[in-house]
Amino acid sequence: MRAALWLLVLFAVAVAGALFAGNNQGTVTLFWPPYRIDLSLNLVVLLLVASFFFVHAVMRALAALFDLPRQALRWRTQQKERSMYGALLEGLSHMLAGRYIRARKAGEAVLDQEASLTASGQKPANAAQLRAIAHVLAAESAHALQDRAAREEHLQQALEQASGRDAQETREGTLLRAARWALEDREPEAAMQHLQELPQGASRRTLALRTRLRASRQAGQTREALETARLLAKHHAFSPVAARSIVRGLAMDLLNGAYDVAQLQRAWAALEPAERVMPEVAIHAAQRLTSLRGEARVAREWLLPVWEKQAELNDALRVKLVCALEEGLDSLDASWLARVEAAQKANPRDATLQYLAGMACMKRQLWGKAQQLLTQAALGLQDAKLHRNAWRALAELAEQREDAQSAAIAWKRAAGE
Repeated sequence: MRAALWLLVLFAVAVAGALFAGNNQGTVTLFWPPYRIDLSLNLVVLLLVASFFFVHAVMRALAALFDLPRQALRWRTQQKERSMYGALLEGLSHMLAGRYIRARKAGEAVLDQEASLTASGQKPANAAQLRAIAHVLAAESAHALQDRAAREEHLQQALEQASGRDAQETREGTLLRAARWALEDREPEAAMQHLQELPQGASRRTLALRTRLRASRQAGQTREALETARLLAKHHAFSPVAARSIVRGLAMDLLNGAYDVAQLQRAWAALEPAERVMPEVAIHAAQRLTSLRGEARVAREWLLPVWEKQAELNDALRVKLVCALEEGLDSLDASWLARVEAAQKANPRDATLQYLAGMACMKRQLWGKAQQLLTQAALGLQDAKLHRNAWRALAELAEQREDAQSAAIAWKRAAGE
């Protein structure tokens, strides 16, 4: 379309020129005493146009001639900048390839070239950010080479160069890298200090939270690690299975950190409701409470949500649940006894429930029922500990009946013979 319009314009100019010049009888007379020069008006117009273009071309040529030094300087600057950015890319490539000595030299070369450009008055764009990245590259390579002195020197210079607003993200990335280096050196306090320097928004990013989780676990700060793991789970930083496993492990570590009943109850209260109903956590809390000589009633309260879903548990967890309940059978109340009997009657072939019901009956001095249940359980139990306990209980019942032969057989089977 543009070509067609230009063609029409050229035709219009040609037609206008033909109409103007074809019948133009005008003349231009120049008097230069004693001479007189007569010129056609068309020739004068052509000479004026030619003179204009000639003067314009001469001025362009002179401007280009005088601009040559500036063009040469700009060309040299561009070459230096290309070399500088090429060295930066080369350093990154060497670092990714594990060639840390070359990567470090490339980072230092970038700094030298940038300093040369700045000294010559040709400061590159985003110079502070460029210097910070080059220092981080050199620091990363020094860290891989176990040169802590050089790493710290480059780290401090990188943080200084990235202190401006235009390099804020570079500073945040530098702090995250510094925290990771501290963790690899087994210095969680230094890592936490670097993380605390992050702005509030950056400190809630997934990478920062992952680093904080590692630092908290290394430092033994279980409560903070648990809070961080909860945030990561909410941000879907882990798969549901992995998030549950991490939170479960940290919750159990928090319970292990309690050394009396009051501390344990505070740790239990610090857990979220979803964490308290985790079978592993509830069972571990109950066992921990029993080992600290806490009230068995409180332990059973903690175990109640797990007991209500005991049919959904695997065999290992059901055995642990039974062991945790067994430790408080001396103070088992009527409601819990009814729960145990109801569960055993609902699953009459479940050896684990038979064992628990039999031990409960034995504590209540219901000898006949206890012997019946424990005899059935002893024949079907797969867990070695419960199997041994069942035969030991049968041996004690036989001794109460003064049945020496049955007691001897039961003791032998309890001993694994």
